[in-house]
Amino acid sequence: MPALSILDLTPVSAEVSAGEAIASSVALAQRAEALGYRRVWYAEHHSLPGIASTAPDIVIAHVAAHTRTIRLGAGGVMLPNHAALQVAERYRLLNAMHPGRIDLGLGRAAGTDPRTALALRGPDRARRNDFPDQLAALEDWGRDREPMRGVLAQPTSAPLPPVWLLGSSDFSARLAAERGYPFAFASHFSPAPPDGPMALYRDGFQPHPDRPAGRCAMLAVSAFVAPTQEEAEDLALPSLITFTRLRSGRPLRLMSQAEARDYRFDPQEAHIAAVVRRMRHVGTPEVVAGRVRTLAARTGADEVMVVTTTADHAGRFRSAALLAEAWYARQ
Repeated sequence: MPALSILDLTPVSAEVSAGEAIASSVALAQRAEALGYRRVWYAEHHSLPGIASTAPDIVIAHVAAHTRTIRLGAGGVMLPNHAALQVAERYRLLNAMHPGRIDLGLGRAAGTDPRTALALRGPDRARRNDFPDQLAALEDWGRDREPMRGVLAQPTSAPLPPVWLLGSSDFSARLAAERGYPFAFASHFSPAPPDGPMALYRDGFQPHPDRPAGRCAMLAVSAFVAPTQEEAEDLALPSLITFTRLRSGRPLRLMSQAEARDYRFDPQEAHIAAVVRRMRHVGTPEVVAGRVRTLAARTGADEVMVVTTTADHAGRFRSAALLAEAWYARQ
């Protein structure tokens, strides 16, 4: 049975401030630890009104100080937004603070729109497409190989935590396989079936002596669980609207449940929403657990990472508890 983990986007809304969202993330990680989840990751997003996780390393440090055993990590750092040395230093420091509990997931997208990417990277960096070279530099900094003579990523007493490659296409799956990294496929926002990239990764994996974790395929899924189908649909509605608006180029903050119930999709949004619904698993614990188990078995996933984005934090906590109970009941 694949392990369960959580991707937490620290959702905010008109009723939930960024500070309250971070406090909720702490509480969610504590509950996940008690429920048997393996890890909680935090994603780097920018200029999105409904998400507070712009700096995963800061969130990780805060949550780690309030938990004991659960693994915490970035899911992920958008490496083109940063200098490789800076990422190596921050995550070696986190590993020094919380040994054996930190993960470093890396993506190559901007984590935002092109204008914000330009603000983050500057015009020269924004035009480059050198993720494989950046990845190699990060590993060199993490292993004190001195890509620039005389410069070391501190603290040298702590290694770089395990690195995962994240993706929603064949590119990252192939790169992870060729270089021996664990791989996570973002099925929670990719309309493409995960089967192809997951198979490419598993079939093409080449072990690497610097990466003892070996082959590990993770599948991220969007899931909303409640005692009834109607309650689950209601819990999922605000993020359905937010994601639909984002895909239509008109982002807006995350709505409350009451606001979402009154929202009406225009024809373009209705078409996008239909596609988004097919990417999600919404329903009762047994139904969602069964669907996700089937998908994990079909794709050969070793681990499933669940995303439940809603400003209803009580509903989010309940969803995580109900899914874990149904998931581990068959073990």
